[in-house]
Amino acid sequence: MAEQTALPESTGVPGAISAGPPGPAAEARPDKPDAAVVRDALGVGIAVGLSGFAFGVTSAGSGLSLLQTCVLSLLVFTGASQFALVGALAAGGNPYTAAAGAFFLGVRNAFYGLRLSQLLALPRAVRPFAAHWVIDETTAVTLPQPTRRAARIGFTVTGLTLYVLWNLTTLVGALGAEALGDTDAWGLDAASPAVFLALLAPMLKSTIERVTAGLAVLLALTLLPVLPAGVPVLLSALAAPIVLFLMGRAKRGPDAKDDAATQREKGGQRS
Repeated sequence: MAEQTALPESTGVPGAISAGPPGPAAEARPDKPDAAVVRDALGVGIAVGLSGFAFGVTSAGSGLSLLQTCVLSLLVFTGASQFALVGALAAGGNPYTAAAGAFFLGVRNAFYGLRLSQLLALPRAVRPFAAHWVIDETTAVTLPQPTRRAARIGFTVTGLTLYVLWNLTTLVGALGAEALGDTDAWGLDAASPAVFLALLAPMLKSTIERVTAGLAVLLALTLLPVLPAGVPVLLSALAAPIVLFLMGRAKRGPDAKDDAATQREKGGQRS
């Protein structure tokens, strides 16, 4: 991890990196001190890791045992999916539907991995272990780093801090659930989603991304009262293809008019 390799310039394709030397955009990004990277990574890791307490309380309140709660944090380790699972179970949802909703929420991490695998360029033997730490927070810290060394430090410190704290606070939360009484009254189940939204909001830079996110929220909230727990989360994913379809129609509209005008001109010339 001693090299100061500048991250190559993006080709514009998600998850793809140019094979050529860094362009002007990459050269304009100065090296970031290791201490600054560690500070940013610790800030995210500690802030989000402490919300594992909310998951422990919520999970215990939904009927899961201490062992089940802790195993979920150890092996699943993606807060949004964990909250979706226990929330659906607490609402009386079918376990298979709850698990499916949690699974599809976690699928996004696979797409993060496609990008991070190229940025980090970790040894093959390390990749299976690093994959367990590919989540929203580690991705948010890693992607903005100007060098591969900084990216590796950000990923490692964020992942390690968050993993240790999340599991410790999950244990404390599950043990302390009885002392808190009615866990629903505390609203702790909203802590992790709130943190997730706080991290996601700055990444929605384009109008298309904001429209897609807004439509997904609208779909989920509209379907929540009429469908079993967990299903609205699954169907909110339809926001992306809907937006893409509408964009395609909007682009085809002007093209179709131009084609029609061209055909009329050609017809007039022949006559």
